[in-house]
Amino acid sequence: MVKPVSPWRLNFETAAIYRYPEHLRPFLSDLPALPGVYIFHGESDVMPLYIGKSVNLRTRVMSHFRTPEEAKMLHLTRHISWHTTAGELGALLLEAQMIKTRQPLFNKRLRRNRQLCSLWINAGKPAVVYAKELDFSRSPNLFGLFAHRRAALEALRKIADQQQLCYGLLGLETVGKDRACFRASLGRCAGACCGKEPVEAHQHRLIAALEQVRVQCWPWQGAVGLVERGPGGEQIHVIDNWFYLGSVNDIKDAQALTRAPGGFDNDGYKILCRLMIGGKYPIIPL
Repeated sequence: MVKPVSPWRLNFETAAIYRYPEHLRPFLSDLPALPGVYIFHGESDVMPLYIGKSVNLRTRVMSHFRTPEEAKMLHLTRHISWHTTAGELGALLLEAQMIKTRQPLFNKRLRRNRQLCSLWINAGKPAVVYAKELDFSRSPNLFGLFAHRRAALEALRKIADQQQLCYGLLGLETVGKDRACFRASLGRCAGACCGKEPVEAHQHRLIAALEQVRVQCWPWQGAVGLVERGPGGEQIHVIDNWFYLGSVNDIKDAQALTRAPGGFDNDGYKILCRLMIGGKYPIIPL
């Protein structure tokens, strides 16, 4: 029988084999103390090892050199490159874009989720719909963004439990016509399934609970430029249907970036929605 290795021993062994990556020291001297994205490159010119972002590239990259747990990645790294941005927002957008397009070996987040789904209210009943089949950026009555169907249904059950909604009317279980569901006998359903409360009241509570996670449709007719000013200067980030298409320094150059890819960019939506609708940055229609 193999005995499990304690976390203390694993940490000790990792620290014991750690050696400062002297072969990477030349790349540190030119690192700027500015916002941006950095890339650790290995032998492959196509797939990098790791992509990260920071408001201070120099400080963040150097912090990797003091982390024994990253010894393997540092050992495999052959050189480091970086791209500066105007501020933190540009760094967030560029990092998310580069991770999805270049699929670095050591990044475990911000990868494209082809099963992304949402709850769609159709004829008063929620249904699970998928971003690969429906344009979430332009479809109304979508609520919540979920990694898979199971997560969407679990969120719906949680709302039903909190609001005393009927599993039968929500499509979560089969209930006979005009018959009370099992949860109604336990006082966990207010009785819309058997006439104890109007179906309209049931529907109103459902929509009110879902409203806080409503997916916002793209509010502009086409692409726009979002102006960010920060320590790294000024950039215009070109956005279309919540997709980040790239950044330019002159609005005249933005037209070359106004073709949005298909599908829905969950990362772009999460980063941009509140900032753009809330008016934190100047917006220029293109």
